[in-house]
Amino acid sequence: MADKNAGKLKKELGLIDIIALSTGSMISAGFFMLPGIAAQQAGPSVFLAYLFAAFLILPAMFSMAELATATPKAGGGYFFIDRSMGPMAGTIGGVGNYLAVILKTAFALVGIGAYAALFFDIPVKLTALIFGFVFMIMNILGVRKASGIQKIFVFLLVVILVFFLAEGIREIFFSDSRNEYMQNFSPFLPNSFTGLMTTTGLVFVSYLGLTQIVSMAEEIKNPERNIPLGLILSLALTTIIYVVGVFIMTGVIPPEEFWADRAPASTAASKVFTLLSPKIGTLLIIVAAASAFASTGNAGLMTASRFPLAMSRDRLFPEILSRLNRFNTPVVSVLITSAILFLVIIFVSESNIAKLASSFLILIFILINASVIVMRNSRIEAYDPGYHSPLYPWMQIFGIITSFFLIIYLGWGPGLFTMGITGCAAMWYWYYARKHTRREGAIYHWFALLGKKEHKGLENEFLHILKEKGLRDGDPFGEMIVQARITDLGTKRVAFKSLITDITKRFAQDLKTTDKGELRNEFLAVTGIDPALIIPRVSILHGKIDNIEKPMLNVVISQRGVKKPVAKGEIISEDNIRVFFFMLSRSDEPKQQLRLLSRLMDIVERDNFVEDITGIKNHREIKEFLLHNDRYITLILEKGSPQEELINKALKDIKWPGDVLVALVQRKNQIFTPRGDTVLRENDIITIIGEPRGVRTLFDLYIHDKS
Repeated sequence: MADKNAGKLKKELGLIDIIALSTGSMISAGFFMLPGIAAQQAGPSVFLAYLFAAFLILPAMFSMAELATATPKAGGGYFFIDRSMGPMAGTIGGVGNYLAVILKTAFALVGIGAYAALFFDIPVKLTALIFGFVFMIMNILGVRKASGIQKIFVFLLVVILVFFLAEGIREIFFSDSRNEYMQNFSPFLPNSFTGLMTTTGLVFVSYLGLTQIVSMAEEIKNPERNIPLGLILSLALTTIIYVVGVFIMTGVIPPEEFWADRAPASTAASKVFTLLSPKIGTLLIIVAAASAFASTGNAGLMTASRFPLAMSRDRLFPEILSRLNRFNTPVVSVLITSAILFLVIIFVSESNIAKLASSFLILIFILINASVIVMRNSRIEAYDPGYHSPLYPWMQIFGIITSFFLIIYLGWGPGLFTMGITGCAAMWYWYYARKHTRREGAIYHWFALLGKKEHKGLENEFLHILKEKGLRDGDPFGEMIVQARITDLGTKRVAFKSLITDITKRFAQDLKTTDKGELRNEFLAVTGIDPALIIPRVSILHGKIDNIEKPMLNVVISQRGVKKPVAKGEIISEDNIRVFFFMLSRSDEPKQQLRLLSRLMDIVERDNFVEDITGIKNHREIKEFLLHNDRYITLILEKGSPQEELINKALKDIKWPGDVLVALVQRKNQIFTPRGDTVLRENDIITIIGEPRGVRTLFDLYIHDKS
C-alpha cells in the first residue's frame, strides 16, 4: 500500500519558527528602505501611516487565524479563498498572493544591495540576484535548514533594533538637540489626510509577513494554538518597531534629506548612538538590515513556492509543481518562483515594487475577509476552526470597506495592473484549470440554503482535514472507547434491521428516557459528511441527541458479516459489513462529534484493520486496539516484575504522572472501570490512558526497565 503520508509536508515549525518567519519577513525593506520613499507623501506623519496600516490589517489577521486553524493547509490565502468561493476566485487569489510575496521578496533583496553598496562597489541588483540564488539553494535543501537560519537572522535583528529604539528615544526626548528634532515634525500633514492615507496604502506591504505564515500552515505544529498566537505576537512586535523606529528617523533626519534617503535607518543610527560610537552604531544597523533583508528574502522565497504547490495539488496548475524532492521540498516550484523573482529584480523599480505588492496584498485581504463570511454562512459541519475571529461579521465588513478605500488611494497605476493580473488569472482558469477541476467552494453551500446546488466533496475534504489536525484538548475520545459496549456477533447471522433495533434498545436502556424511534432515526439520517465515512467492510453510524452527558459508543463485530442496505440516501454501499461503530454525541457539541468521528476514521484506515480487530476475542484488547497510540499503556501486575510495587495498593495511594488515568482493570474474566479506592491485585491487567509524556514515563518505569 502506498504511504499515505507521501506528498505531505512535515510539521516542523513551532511557535518560535512562526514568530521568526513572520517578524523577519515584515521587518526588512519596510523599515530600512521604505520610510524615506513613504515620507515624500505623508511628511512627518509617516510613522502614523505604519500605525494605521497595522490597525487596518487586523480584520484580515483575525480572519486568516480563523481560516488557518480550520484548514491548516499549504497555500494559505489561496486555499481559504478557493474553498470558500470556488476555484476561479481561488485562482485569482492564489496568483495575486503569489505575486505579492514575490514582489515583497524582490524588494527585500534589492534592499540588501542598497545597504551593501554602502561598503562595496557592487551594483545593487547584482547583489540582489546573488543573494536570491543563495536562498534558492537553501530552500531546495529543506525547510528545517531554512527556518533554523531564519531564527538566527531575526534574533540579531530584534536585539539590534531594540538597542536602536532605546538610543533613539533618549536622543529625541532627552538630548540637548531635542528642540531641533521637534522642528522636523512641522508641518505634520503637508499633503493633508489624503497624503497620509495614500502612504498607509503604500506601507501596507510592510505587513505581508502575516500571509506568509498562514501559507505554511500545513508545516506548523499545533496550528490551532501556534498560528493565532504567532500572528498576534509578531504583529505587535513589528508594529512597535515600525512606529517607534520611523518616528526616530523622522525626528533626527531633516525632511528633504529623509525623502531622498534609501538607507534612512543607517543615517538615523549615525545620529542617535552615543553609548557606542556613531560608526559602530551605524555598523550595527547595517548588520541588522542585512539580517532583516536576508530573513525576508529567505522566508519570502520559502513561502511563495508553496502557492504553486497548493494550486498544483488542486489541478489549477500542472502536476509537476507539487512534486517534492528527497529533501521534502517542492523543488520545481522553488525554481520557477526564483526565476520570476530574478525578473522582477532586474526590470521593476523599488517604488513600483512596493506599490504593486501593496495593491495585490489589499486585494487578497478583501477576499480573505469575504471568505470568513462565506464559510460561516455555508454551515458546513466540518468547518471547525480552533480560533474564531472576534466581532464577526462587522470585523470582516470593516476590513473589506477600508481595503477598497486603500486601493483607491494607491492610484490608478497599481489598481489597473492588479486588475490586469486578475483578468489573466481568470483567463488561465477558464481555458486551463476549469478542464481539470470539478470542485466548487463553500459559497455553493450558502446558495444551497436558497435552493441552489452545493458541492458535496467539500464536506469530505474538511473532514479529512479534521483527521489530520487530530483531537483537541478535552475531547473525550479515550474515555468514550474505555466505556464503549462491545458486541461480538461471532458467526451468527443477523439482519441489519434487527441489529439497528437491538443497538437502539441498548442505548435507550442506558439513557433511560430516550425514545428508541428517535435513536433509530438519528443513526439512519443522511448527513453531508457520510460519504467520507464509507470504508470497505466497516460502517460508522452516528447521531446527536439532547439528553446525553458525554459521547457513547457501541462497537459491533461480526465474523460472518451483516448485509447492509444497498442505499442510504444518496450513498451507495453493497458491502458485507464486519465492523459497526454506533456513536451518539451531544446535540450542542456538533464539532466535537466530527473530531471524534475523524479520529475513528484515522483508526479504521489502518492497514488490515478489519482482519486485526475481528481476530481479537478479548473486549479489553479490542478497546486497547482502538486506543493504540502513544497515549495508552497496558501493565500486567506480576510478582518479580517492576509492576509488583503496585500490587495491593489503592489507586489513590499510587503516585502516577499527573497527566495519566487508569481507565480499565481486567481481573480474571471481569473488566471494569476502577475508582480511586480500587485496590489493585496480583495478575490484574490495567489499561492506562493519558498524555504522551506521562505514558512514556510509565513505559520507562515498568516496560523498558523490565526489558
